[in-house]
Formats: sequence, structure tokens, C-alpha cells
Amino acid sequence: MALSVDFKAHLASGATSVCRCWALTRRDGVVLGFTDHDVALNFDGIAFVADSGMSARALEQTTGLAVDNSEALGILSHSAVTEADVLAGRYDGAQVQAWLVNWADTGQRMVQFGGTIGEIQRSAGAFQAELRGLTEALNQPQGRVYQKSCPAVLGDARCGFDLAQAGYGTSLPVESISDGKALHFAALSGFEDRWFERGRLVVESGAAAGLTGIVKNDRLTDVGRDIELWQALRADLAVGDMVRLEAGCDKRADTCRLKFSNLLNFRGFPTLPGEDWQISVPKRDGVNDGGSLNS
Repeated sequence: MALSVDFKAHLASGATSVCRCWALTRRDGVVLGFTDHDVALNFDGIAFVADSGMSARALEQTTGLAVDNSEALGILSHSAVTEADVLAGRYDGAQVQAWLVNWADTGQRMVQFGGTIGEIQRSAGAFQAELRGLTEALNQPQGRVYQKSCPAVLGDARCGFDLAQAGYGTSLPVESISDGKALHFAALSGFEDRWFERGRLVVESGAAAGLTGIVKNDRLTDVGRDIELWQALRADLAVGDMVRLEAGCDKRADTCRLKFSNLLNFRGFPTLPGEDWQISVPKRDGVNDGGSLNS
């Protein structure tokens, strides 16, 4: 929002009534607002609370493509930012916007910062979050890596496969769980052994709703099916919570063709020679093209 004539005049008056407001939008859609004013404020459909939340410090902003950065310091409170949500990763990559606001007339305001939450550190009941500016998105590796396996994520725009179609996912309640990552289902049938291996487990209800785990092992047994995640979710998963299991992909061309019928969207280069071709020597017979790594 551009600096309005009225707000500019207010700032130039020498006697101002300004404060700072922050809006934080998590990836699950939850929006939290905070202000350093002594009473709550409202604008843009957001309630900015004054009794808890975050305060900004060490704000650094530059022109050009240099990355803006800041820090936010806050106390973990049950009513605003809880320790459980921070540990569960619900604030990872959250969108942050900050305004300078005339608290006497909230229509007079100016956006001072826009970006995302980066690294979060926790100690002694408080958290310190790194705020990354919008130019951070430009600080990413560009270009394409040539490799045999497919670099796309199953179901993303590059892959183009629809995981919602029948046979590639199922939703069901948790029947048994141990160590936060080993699940057993007695009635999960209709899928081949290891069908979900390297796939996702998405939690749909309960304390861990919205969190995702990657399946390490998927085995059919005489008494049902055992699913093991690579690591425990960062929130408690309980018996009865609804989860969705999605088919896994090992990034090979044969898997893309046979399991998903999606070879046209395969992003890898399965015939790329292996590295041993660099030290190959002439041969009178046979193939000498790095085939030992071309599998």
C-alpha cells in the first residue's frame, strides 16, 4: 500500500500516533495478527491482538535484489503462538506482512515488510524466528539437473499425475501406532505389497492434522499391513485419527510407465550413460558405454 497523503502529513506533523502490526498466515490457512500497541486493532479483516505474539527487531531492508531480513522475538503463549504448533512445523514457511499504522485511524498505514518465516530457534519458553524478505525467492538455484531419475514430486505440476483417482490413495482411521511412526492396519487391502513405499501419509484429523510423513516401508503381513514412516510426525498421532495414504514412486522410468501410466511426463533421462564411460577403453566385442550403471 502506498503512503497516503493523510498518513504522510501525519508523520510530518511531529506528533504521531503510530504503532506496528504484524499478520502471520500459516500454510494451513490460520491467520494471526499482533501489534505493539496497548490495545487491539482491526483492519483487512484481521484482529491484531496486543497482549501476546511477536515483536520485530533488527529489521534490515535494502534496494535492488539484496535479501531483506529481520528477526521476530516472541513468548510462546497458549492463546497465540503455542510451543506445540512451533514444534509441529506449522509456522515453517508462513507468510508474514508488517505495517506501520496510525492507531487513531487504521486506514492510514504503510506496508513495511513482506516475506516468510525462515529458521526458528527455541529456548527458555521463547522463540526467535528469522524473517526472510520477498527477494529470498530469487536466491534459489536455477536450471535443470540431468539425471536418470525423475526430479519431479509425484502429483506436482511437473509430474501431472492426479493422486485423487481411484487406486492411488485411501483414507482410513489409525488402528495402531508405536514410536510415533510404526502403524498397523488390519483391514487395509486392495493394494499390492510396497504400494505406498516412498509415498505420503497425510494426517486429516486430530492433533497432527495437516502434517505429512514419508513412508519408509510398506509390508503386507498375515494379519494386515504394516506402514513405517522415515521419522515420527512432530505432533501426536492417535488411534482413531484419520489419515490418507498415497501411492509411492521410486522415480524410475519403468515405475512411471507401469505403475502410473505417466511416462510422457517423466522428467528424468533413463538412458544417460554412467560415469564409468569416462575411463572406458576400446573393446573388440560387446557394449562399452557405461552400461553397468544404466539400469
